[in-house]
Amino acid sequence: DVQLQAFGGGSVEAGGSLRLSCAASGHGFNFDDYAIGWLRQAPGKEREGISCLANRITNAYYAHSVKGRFTISSDNAKNTVYLHMNNLKPEDTAVYSCASAPSLDPNYFRRDDVYSDWGQGTQVTVSS
Repeated sequence: DVQLQAFGGGSVEAGGSLRLSCAASGHGFNFDDYAIGWLRQAPGKEREGISCLANRITNAYYAHSVKGRFTISSDNAKNTVYLHMNNLKPEDTAVYSCASAPSLDPNYFRRDDVYSDWGQGTQVTVSS
């Protein structure tokens, strides 16, 4: 199993920035063997995948709603994936979680059922 720990959420005004971190660990865990995704769930809405690093943590994928504003990156030495969120909007308010998948078809990174292990969520609140 993979253990994931997400942190870095907070409250910001619209137009502000935050960086979320997702630290991964586990017996025999090899960062290169997993896809790591960020998903979010806003109040009253379904959880949606917004970004993913796949294919040996080399290819990045983004949902249309965040493309151009959010950047996903990794520090392989630390087994950590980051989500840099810029120009935040009130509609970005949600609980953000990271999740891992040992294999992932990037076409489905937005679906939460493709991920096998999850970190706890971290709240992001954007005020107007």
